[in-house]
Amino acid sequence: MKHLKLIGGTLAVAALSAGVSCFCIQNAKSQETIVIEKQAPVQYTSYNNGGMVDLTQAAETSVNAVVHVMTIIETRQANYNNYDPFLEFFFGERGQQRQAPRQQQMGSGSGVILSSDGYIVTNNHVVDGSNNVKVVLNDKREFNATIVGTDPNTDLALLKIEATDLPVLRVGNSDDLKVGEWVLAVGNPFNLTSTVTAGIVSAKARNINILSSDMKIESFIQTDAAVNPGNSGGALVNTRGELVGINAAIASQTGSYSGYSFAIPTSIMSKVVADLKEFGTVQRALLGVKIQDINAELAKEKKLDVMEGAYVAEVGPKSAAEEAGIEAGDIITHVNGNKVKSVAETQDQISRFRPGDKVSVIFLRGSKQKSTEVVLKNMNGDTEVIKQVSTNTLGATLTPLNDQKLQQLGLTNGLEVSQVTRGGKFNRAGIPNGYIIVRVNNVAVNSSADVDRIISSLKKQDEQALFISGMMPTGKVVYFAVDLNN
Repeated sequence: MKHLKLIGGTLAVAALSAGVSCFCIQNAKSQETIVIEKQAPVQYTSYNNGGMVDLTQAAETSVNAVVHVMTIIETRQANYNNYDPFLEFFFGERGQQRQAPRQQQMGSGSGVILSSDGYIVTNNHVVDGSNNVKVVLNDKREFNATIVGTDPNTDLALLKIEATDLPVLRVGNSDDLKVGEWVLAVGNPFNLTSTVTAGIVSAKARNINILSSDMKIESFIQTDAAVNPGNSGGALVNTRGELVGINAAIASQTGSYSGYSFAIPTSIMSKVVADLKEFGTVQRALLGVKIQDINAELAKEKKLDVMEGAYVAEVGPKSAAEEAGIEAGDIITHVNGNKVKSVAETQDQISRFRPGDKVSVIFLRGSKQKSTEVVLKNMNGDTEVIKQVSTNTLGATLTPLNDQKLQQLGLTNGLEVSQVTRGGKFNRAGIPNGYIIVRVNNVAVNSSADVDRIISSLKKQDEQALFISGMMPTGKVVYFAVDLNN
């Protein structure tokens, strides 16, 4: 059986891990321009005496802008049936004897420098849950990294290191890639730094169903360039030495490379990076439909005359699609003037926009072609900017869970720890990114304001500790004790 695996390597368990111009993403609402540095394109492809493509210049340009990302995940776990954290608070060492020891898990992946002042893109699964992230440059300099933001829906994360004059990899247009075109994969497989492999683009807009998030977007570039555990977050580069994708997964029967690898295209990456930099979270635009690919079986069942496009199986009530007149049974064929042949291509096009943006959609209803203008909405059903809420006292950013996420986790309330500040109280207590807080000192919490009220109450009573109940996204129950004086 063939397995699809993420390729961020881990030591504890096998986990698939000339002039200057600018590549700019503009926020249509605030008009703030987010800049990803990009140099003027240079053609590095040449042919040697044997008639083979010479990729040496593209490789030399790429390796200095690809970094080694090393992570440490530290947790303390316990079974709630066997442990009451309040025993530790009231009885000290007697309670502590019941604690499980801290556990450390080390991981390794790659990243790509996008700006000379230290912004680096990598995969979410490389840094997910990490307490400590270190970046090693190709010149062997080491830096501690801050996680600016993460996006499980696209498996991307943005890091920041305090450095200047860093080498930058130009950002190319992944839409211009053609099947059969030569590409390079640059990364750190098996902790072997600055490794370059070559292959061709095997396919585009692949949906391989590897991401598990609720609103996942999969439109991978498929290549036969060899990648292995540790390549996650590394660069997929075209023959001009431009970044066109972020390597993320492999198709394998063994856990190592055996044929195909998959990269997140820069068409998706650029918007995600811009959002994470400006807001700390991605402004996800939604049509509000359930769509599926058209195959022979569906075409026969629904008596469809076409085999391309995204079939609308369901339209959400009060969604952007419903308000624009799209109905179940319609087939979306174009988004904003771009032809879409599949679900992956449709998701790719919509993912480039923010809530409140207007996009044109062409669709088929029976044999008739129709068009409409859609005002995209966010996950809350409106067009407002979604911002994360920071609890500075604890050194963490806490994000409320929506109803869909609560239902998925089997919870009635909770907060996600979406970012932990290095050196903060949560960081020192070992609380990782992605942890779900359910109760604090036995009080159910739904917002950072709930947590702040609990902290204020403790201060009035001269108490010094928080006991936090919750779980990892996997469902494993985990508790933490936070010393407010620490």
